[in-house]
Amino acid sequence: MQNRITEQPSSHRDLEKKSIGELTELINTEDKTVAPAIEKELPRINALIEIIVEKIKDGGRLFYVGAGSSGRLSVLDVIELPTTYGVSPDLFQVILAGGVDRLVEAREEMEDDKNEAWERLQEKHINQKDIVVGISASGTTPFVLAALTKCRAEGIDTGCIVSNPDSPIAAQALYPIEVITGPEFITGSTRMKCATAHKMIFDMISTTTMVRLDRIVDNQMVNVKLINHKITDRAVKMLMRLGAINDYEEAREILFRNGNVQNALKSLNSKNYRA
Repeated sequence: MQNRITEQPSSHRDLEKKSIGELTELINTEDKTVAPAIEKELPRINALIEIIVEKIKDGGRLFYVGAGSSGRLSVLDVIELPTTYGVSPDLFQVILAGGVDRLVEAREEMEDDKNEAWERLQEKHINQKDIVVGISASGTTPFVLAALTKCRAEGIDTGCIVSNPDSPIAAQALYPIEVITGPEFITGSTRMKCATAHKMIFDMISTTTMVRLDRIVDNQMVNVKLINHKITDRAVKMLMRLGAINDYEEAREILFRNGNVQNALKSLNSKNYRA
């Protein structure tokens, strides 16, 4: 790779001499550059989402293979999906350097392991129905690169999210996303703008995929799991609005009888999905 922008020196100097107000203003100014960087990659993001939706509709799964801050953020995105959208936890999965079960330990030394990711994908019975998306700020992480290289050799579709141009990982991705956020506020600290950009893209991928899989009605989480009082109350009120039910207790009874709002709406045979 010719140019690792993520490792270039910060344009801000003498940070230890600045006030709290100056530091937060400068960090905020840098963060404002993230959304425009993502906007430039929207066509590639759209292409990746399209193939993900296609794969899942055909019985496949999405596997993120990642390391570092961005890899850990992919875990946070994925663990929300079963509750928010009522989907199987098998649908979106993460192969994280060091293991998801040891997420808080930040085992960065595992990024250099060239065998573990593929071995763990094999344990998941990876196949050509699935898609594997590599996550790496540098675009060079051996853990991610080796997995994508093996997937390509096995005819498994690949994508990536990286933050440097012309990276080895992007070269192994059929659906590459290169979101270039520039040098970090703290030189080389890709937990900042780079990870923020990656998190925003994870949100786009998961949310848009769930909409395309009909897990949303209007703009409502009609498949949300009823795991606590706040969510249950929200779901009851959602059903009242979408199903044109005036009585709270009646809506609550119908909701619990059917398990979620979408099933309740189907049981009512309601066509009035929008208020």
